[in-house]
Order: sequence, then structure tokens, then C-alpha cells
Amino acid sequence: MMDWTAIALSANLALVTMLVLLPLAIAAARWLAVTPFRGKPWIEGLLALPLVLPPTVIGYYLLIAMGAHSPLGRWFEAVAGQTLAFSFSGLVVASVVFNIPFAVQPVQRAFEAISPEIREAAQCCGLTFWQAFRKIELPLAWPGILSAAVLTFAHTLGEFGVVLMVGGNIPGETKTVAIAIYDKTQSFDTASAGAMALLLLLISLVTIAVSYGLVDRLMRKRRAS
Repeated sequence: MMDWTAIALSANLALVTMLVLLPLAIAAARWLAVTPFRGKPWIEGLLALPLVLPPTVIGYYLLIAMGAHSPLGRWFEAVAGQTLAFSFSGLVVASVVFNIPFAVQPVQRAFEAISPEIREAAQCCGLTFWQAFRKIELPLAWPGILSAAVLTFAHTLGEFGVVLMVGGNIPGETKTVAIAIYDKTQSFDTASAGAMALLLLLISLVTIAVSYGLVDRLMRKRRAS
């Protein structure tokens, strides 16, 4: 039996995470791509930490940072009337942090691939920074932005460790499809677990394959022009 509530919650979490993170990732990636400074490797290393740290480690620190006794947790509870940890809002914060490298790195590589001469030519044509960014840099970086969006969505859809640490297992609130699969497996309902796992696999595969196709089409169109 499919847990459609958990599936819908996961899709909603993935979509919200992607929409929140992508603008921040574009800003950070562009800054890292064009700004040389001494501490840049440390900043890039910090942003890449979720790639190498166990999800439980990240989840532990996020749980401490968002707990009821933390400044952030107390502020959120005073404003929203509920705790940040073990809530959907807490899952969004955790997912944004955990997906930073998946969003920033593809966009940073795309901005780094833009020749400095193109930016200089835009300045010589009298374009302001925002005009050049919107009309020239964003279209050129679009394949990287698309890849970042797809990776963020697909990775959030199947995340387990951080979600379980920060959100727990509250049906309709923090119980995502990955946790539902784990629960079904623990209760020996292998048919339901297998069906949801297969659905998650197909969604991830189709999403990534479509994004690869779109990026390839964009690159071929750019080379042709």
C-alpha cells in the first residue's frame, strides 16, 4: 500500500527546498566564480561539507541549532507558535543546508565557464551589472542552473538521515517517503516498501534523464548559434 501522504510531503519538501535554495545558490556561486580572495578554498570547503559528512552528523548539529533551547529555536517558536525542530519548516531549513553543494557547485562551474571578455564587453556596451547579469550571464549559466535545480529536487526527494534526525517521524508533518519506506521494511511489509522504492527510483531517474536531455539540447543550440 502506497503512503501517498508521505509521497506528497516529500514532493512538497523537494519543491520548496529547490525554490528557496536556488536563488541563494546562484548568488553564492556567481560570487565564488568571479571573486578571487585568500580564504576562498575554505569557503568552498565549508559549502561542500555535506558531501562528505555523514547525514547524522549534519542532522545532529542542525537539531542542536534549531532546538527549543537555541536562540533560533526560541525566536521561531515566539514568531510561529511552534518549534522549528520536528516540523515541516525545520525540514526545509535542514534540506536547504544539506543540499547546498548540489545547488552551488553546478552553478559555480557554469559561471566560471563564462569568459571574462564577455563581462568586459558588456561593460563596454554600457550595460549595468544587473542588465549584464540578467541578459548575458544568466542565459549562459542556464544549463548549470537547471542541473542544480534537478539535483536539489531529486536529492531532497530521497533524503533520509537528516530528515529523520531533524524532523522525526510525524505522519503528515515530517514523515517523508524515505522514512515511510524504512517503516514498511521494519514492519516486514516488503510489498509496500518495494512499490514506494520503485516509484522513488523512477521519479528520480526520469527527472535526471529529462534534465540531461534539456542541458544537452541547450548546449547544442548554443554551439549552433
